[in-house]
Amino acid sequence: MANDASTVFDLVILGGGSGGYAAALRGAQLGLDVALIEKNKLGGTCLHNGCIPTKALLHAGEIADQAREAGQFGVKATFEGIDIAAVHKYKDDVISGLYKGLQGLVASRKVTYIEGEGRLSSPTSVDVNGQRVQGRHVLLATGSVPKSLPGLEIDGNRIISSDHALTLDRVPQSAIILGGGVIGVEFASAWKSFGTDVTVIEGLKHLVPVEDENSSKLLERAFRKRGIKFNLGTFFEKAEYTQDGIRVTLADGKTFEAEVLLVAIGRGPVSAGLGYEEQGVATDRGYVLVDEYMRTNVPTISAVGDLVPTLQLAHVGFAEGILVAERLAGLKTVPIDYDGVPRVTYCHPEVASVGITEAKAKEIYGADKVVALKYNLAGNGKSKILKTAGEIKLVQVKDGAVVGVHMVGDRMGEQVGEAQLVYNWEALPAEVAQLIHAHPTQNEALGEAHLALAGKPLHSHD
Repeated sequence: MANDASTVFDLVILGGGSGGYAAALRGAQLGLDVALIEKNKLGGTCLHNGCIPTKALLHAGEIADQAREAGQFGVKATFEGIDIAAVHKYKDDVISGLYKGLQGLVASRKVTYIEGEGRLSSPTSVDVNGQRVQGRHVLLATGSVPKSLPGLEIDGNRIISSDHALTLDRVPQSAIILGGGVIGVEFASAWKSFGTDVTVIEGLKHLVPVEDENSSKLLERAFRKRGIKFNLGTFFEKAEYTQDGIRVTLADGKTFEAEVLLVAIGRGPVSAGLGYEEQGVATDRGYVLVDEYMRTNVPTISAVGDLVPTLQLAHVGFAEGILVAERLAGLKTVPIDYDGVPRVTYCHPEVASVGITEAKAKEIYGADKVVALKYNLAGNGKSKILKTAGEIKLVQVKDGAVVGVHMVGDRMGEQVGEAQLVYNWEALPAEVAQLIHAHPTQNEALGEAHLALAGKPLHSHD
């Protein structure tokens, strides 16, 4: 193949999702000559099939709920139903605006953008569109796709993935959601707001099982109140077509029937057939293995994002891509503390956290060295105005820093910014308690929780 470039690029990036384009933008900003290769649309899963469209659906669902519940606030309103075509137009307009902005950004930074399906052809090159693109360094950022289970075939009609759910041309009357993690509970929340009868199947003992157990229990309580059904602690056995829907059988013989089955058991890496193993890149179950600086075992190749076994979050991809670009540009870089990354599940109510769980803290420091405090949002004026319930839970090393912040309630995702500062700056409760938080805000609840942990509670009991 002929080299498409007149010179060798400093960095060739395979994949234009969150990790890939962040590396391209930062690398170009630092003076690197960058080529960015993407087979679909710039922005990847997050912009087109993940973060942005799902949050748009959830916001539409929130508006539907507000219309139904307006009478609680003395507002006369009626809910007349969901116009799914109009919902999709709203969602697609959001995506389109962001997509155009991102395209402009990449062009303005003088990144060489190549649309086509690339394949790693050597430790320093990628083949795409019949050309060979050479680089001093290659960054693999090919992302992920929805996973399924052996024998469970996703047909795009009755058995669907999250990709299909985002473009479904109807609101299903009933749905079974296989998987009670982030993707599963977000779709459960949105569909319930749209009027769907929802049942979530989770093989582990709690919804959002990676979160602190207290957060999981609070979400389960809220889902029960909303009428979202769920079955916990028993794994999926099989799915069968019925006359007009789908029947799911669990390992204990229990069965559930619905119009559609959404398979939401997570996402797997896109790495097969892309030349990674042929070039000696170490992998495990499809994930590319990297060190704390995102370097693979091949010196000229790095990898970021959902392709590597770190947190599958867009903002993690951004951070990893930036880290690689800065390392290649010769800047001093610091490994990412993944415990310090904010995590948000955007269902109703929201679940947000940063740091480690109480159980993990006890493992690390010993049960007698860990203090946990719960602040109920019932004591927070703005939460009362919004009619949202929930808690903020702080996990502290005794006489030391706060090592975990776990929050459940509407809009808690907007409070996790301060929470990550508390964790990452190793703040003591007394130090946070000195800060004055605006009243009445939900952010104030975070301040009140630290006041209580510092031994001087205001709007809460001792």
